[in-house]
Amino acid sequence: MNAQDVAHYLRSHPDFLNEHHELFAELTVPHPRHGGQAISLAERQLHALRDKIRLLELKLAELIRFGEENDDISSKVHRLSVTLLQAGSAASVRQAVVSSLQDDFAVPHVGLELWAAGAQGDACGVSEAARRHIDSLRHPYCGAPESIEVASWFGEAAPHVRSLALMPLRSQGVCFGLLALGSAEPERFYPEMGTLYLNRIGELVAAALAAHAA
Repeated sequence: MNAQDVAHYLRSHPDFLNEHHELFAELTVPHPRHGGQAISLAERQLHALRDKIRLLELKLAELIRFGEENDDISSKVHRLSVTLLQAGSAASVRQAVVSSLQDDFAVPHVGLELWAAGAQGDACGVSEAARRHIDSLRHPYCGAPESIEVASWFGEAAPHVRSLALMPLRSQGVCFGLLALGSAEPERFYPEMGTLYLNRIGELVAAALAAHAA
C-alpha cells in the first residue's frame, strides 16, 4: 500500500477518522513552519484553518480596496458628467474635459483632436492613416506611443509621454476625433489594464461635443 492508496481509502471512507478519533492525538506530523517539531493531526488542522483564514482576510482586504477605488473613479466620472452637461459650447466642453482629467484624474497630459465636419475643430497633425487607425479601435488603446505622430498630439509635452490612452470619439457611429491621455510614467497606461471607465469617459466627451456641433 502506498500513499495514494491511503489517501484514496480515507476519501472513500469519510467516517474512518470519526470512528478512530484517538488517531488525532496519537499520530503526529511535521510542524508547517518548524520542520523539526512534531504536532498532532488536530493541531496541524488548526494551522491549516488559520492559513485559510489569513488568505481569506487578504482577499477580502483586496476586494474592499478595489471597491473603494471604483467608488472614487465613479465619483470623478459623475462630476465630469455634470460639468459637461453644464458646458454651453464646444469650447467650454474642451476646457471642462482638460481641467477634469488633469485636476480630478491627475492625468498630466491631455490631447483632444477633432476632424469631422461640424465637430468644432480641425485635424491639425492627424494624418488620414492615423484617423483610420483610431476609427478601427473598438476599445481604448493603452500602452506606449506607437509613433512620433501619436506623441505629437500632446504638443510640447510629447517628449515626456511614455504611456498613453487613446479613445475614439464617435457620434451616430461616425468617428470624428479622439481623446488622448498621456503620462511620463510607463506603467500609468498599460495594455492589460481595464478600459471600462476610459470607454465611458470617451462616450461622455463625444456626446457633449456632438451636442454642440453645428
